[in-house]
Amino acid sequence: MSQALLIVDYTNDFVATKGSLTAGKPAQAIEQRVVALAEEFRARKDFVYLPTDLHVENDPYHPETKLFPPHNRLNTWGREYYGELQTWFLQHQAEQNVTAFPKRRYSSFAGTPLDQWLRERNVRDVTIIGVCTDICVLHTAIDAYNLGYNITICQDAVATFNPDGQKFALAHFKNTLGAKVI
Repeated sequence: MSQALLIVDYTNDFVATKGSLTAGKPAQAIEQRVVALAEEFRARKDFVYLPTDLHVENDPYHPETKLFPPHNRLNTWGREYYGELQTWFLQHQAEQNVTAFPKRRYSSFAGTPLDQWLRERNVRDVTIIGVCTDICVLHTAIDAYNLGYNITICQDAVATFNPDGQKFALAHFKNTLGAKVI
């Protein structure tokens, strides 16, 4: 049975110092681990998915427009993957087990083909990493739980701009969603 790694929103806007909605140093500190996990999953022929926010500036129909500054806009530096993940992705994006796709909500499952792809590939186990732990990673994990997936969260490969949110989300993954937090 295959496994999948979900690298959620690890982009310049969420990670780089000059990103428009950056988690800053905590997100930058996980870069090596994010890339190492991507390579580990890819090398063993498991699936690596990169669900990535895609927004339109001042979109009156999107609820995040009222909550956050513009971020992850199409064809911008901010939407590119941060640091070495961008290089890794460009090297491997043509491989069948590496797929990036846009998402428009916090959860990587909401309005995307992710669940269908996982089921077609007989994936039951998902490992979720990226940013922000208490927002998009959390909502992705909640949907994964509700869809019946076995969830692993790599504590050293998730980050957010809110230390209290980080603590809450890690406890929620383990105590409420039954996720394996390693």
